Amino acid sequence: MQWSHRKVLVTGAGGFIGSHLCEALLDLGAEVTGMIRYTSRSDWGNLEFLPPEKKAALRVVAGNIEDSAFVNAVVKDKEVVFHLAALIAIPYSYVAPSSYVRTNVEGTLNVMEAARTFGTSRVVHTSTSETYGTAVYTPIDEKHPLQGQSPYSASKIGADKLVESYHCSFALPVATIRPFNTYGPRQSARAVIPTIISQALTQPTIRLGALDPVRDLTYVEDTVRGFINVAASERAVGQTVNVGCGEGISICALAETILELMGSEKKIVQDEERMRPHTSEVYTLICDNSKARELCGWGPRYSLREGLKETIDFVTKHLSIYKPDRYAR
Repeated sequence: MQWSHRKVLVTGAGGFIGSHLCEALLDLGAEVTGMIRYTSRSDWGNLEFLPPEKKAALRVVAGNIEDSAFVNAVVKDKEVVFHLAALIAIPYSYVAPSSYVRTNVEGTLNVMEAARTFGTSRVVHTSTSETYGTAVYTPIDEKHPLQGQSPYSASKIGADKLVESYHCSFALPVATIRPFNTYGPRQSARAVIPTIISQALTQPTIRLGALDPVRDLTYVEDTVRGFINVAASERAVGQTVNVGCGEGISICALAETILELMGSEKKIVQDEERMRPHTSEVYTLICDNSKARELCGWGPRYSLREGLKETIDFVTKHLSIYKPDRYAR
């Protein structure tokens, strides 16, 4: 796919992955519109970290993914749509599950219907490895059962199935990317890696939830390349494609690695407030990325230690945006 001057929409552009995706697409020469959630603050979220020349080249529109008229207006003239807008924090989904259905399911329906109405040539929908739940087998391929172990993952399963139905029912040219745990600069403290780093810089101990779950961690630049490769692959249309490194590490070992890289010997403490309900916790996620390699020519380039060093540098330089003394749901 040639990206130069191609009209592209990124929903959820103010988020962690969305902001990096916008930046990468601008580098490829695309005409990028970033959809962000309207707030009275008029800030662009993580897009504020883009260099001035890239912010000047980016068109930003603010609204609500749950507003079908707004979504229609923004999707109307776009050739490619990357749909990332979602509520993503698992702990908050225990507090406000209905909001996850409205944003993640109804919002996705709005995007699919707009893309169908206006004949969008390619849509990439964002899933999550959380839809697999605790692994029945590892590594996890795309045929693994889907398990709604939290309101968040259940809402994403619903969204994924809606997307599947639009491809089967209306031949919508949509592909679903299913990233495993992405990390890197600009990620908020609702994620474990910025939590560990910001606490290591400011707190007497490292307070975390469950320490034994295993996660497959992918650096954000690798994940973004996955989005672009999935969009460019004709063979990915109608498919769900895992993007992950294929290696697992426990949360405890991850924290120890980060502390080693930071030269810190702070104690790691399990905090009951941060624990998920036992049957809701997802204990093992390790990616089988063979489909991404076959259909999209994608594979990870960053090692975990390389990516962690970049993330430590970002959090250290932007510590003021974190609240390490509080639990971020």
